[in-house]
Amino acid sequence: MDFASLTLFLQAAIIGVLIAAPVGPIGLLTMQRTLERGLAAGLATGLGAAAADAVYGAIGAFSVRWLIDLLASAKTPLALGGGALLLVLAWRTWHAPAAHTAAPARDARGLLGLAAGTFALTLANPATIVSFIAVFGSLGGGQQAMPSPLWMVAGVLAGSAAWWLLLTGAIAYQRRRFTPTWRQRINQASALLLGGFALWQWVQLV
Repeated sequence: MDFASLTLFLQAAIIGVLIAAPVGPIGLLTMQRTLERGLAAGLATGLGAAAADAVYGAIGAFSVRWLIDLLASAKTPLALGGGALLLVLAWRTWHAPAAHTAAPARDARGLLGLAAGTFALTLANPATIVSFIAVFGSLGGGQQAMPSPLWMVAGVLAGSAAWWLLLTGAIAYQRRRFTPTWRQRINQASALLLGGFALWQWVQLV
């Protein structure tokens, strides 16, 4: 890795952290699952989002114009679909009984399902589309000897994944301090916020 590639990788990693860090529906879902099901479940949720971030990073880094135009034209159906998925998650979170033990989730198929769900939810988020296409497009432009765009994709994946690892690790460390009653209350509060995010996503389309 030469200096230019390293610089591009680090810039992309910082972008990955900055886009992943703000608390939104994905962050809320990741924190709730970490608290309720343990580190593995929370990390799987976050890594699903990180993989989606990398996909959008690749679209921006390689300047796939036809796909960018397609995503821009599909903003409304994506927002509607993403909002509907958030409402489904809110319903399930509200009705999920709080675990009376702190046994972590380790089932590989279940963890893959959690990751796939947030992967789809992140892909359906119009804000993610706009952020990555704009930022990565500008980051990759105006350089005479441009390193491989793969360094940008790898950087954003590493930065986003590092953020989710840090966040879920911190929450998992404190997990045993919460009683089942408090976890149930947090589940219900999370469900209300997820529903609020869904409604706000739809209101913005009006």
